[in-house]
Amino acid sequence: MTPEIISVIVGLIIAWLVFTWALKVLKASLTTAIAIAILLFVLQFFFGVHYQQLWEILVEYAQQFFSQ
Repeated sequence: MTPEIISVIVGLIIAWLVFTWALKVLKASLTTAIAIAILLFVLQFFFGVHYQQLWEILVEYAQQFFSQ
């Protein structure tokens, strides 16, 4: 085999590995985003907790955590 053919084959293999990795990362990110959206909807619809309230609590906890 010539070096050019080997380079093309190796390039295609690397491209395929990067592509499949990117798809896995995208799938995991979308799954997490959908889960967070469902959680926020449930909290708002059933308990009346709005995302602004959750954000304020998270900011408060972060400030307490980093001030120690």
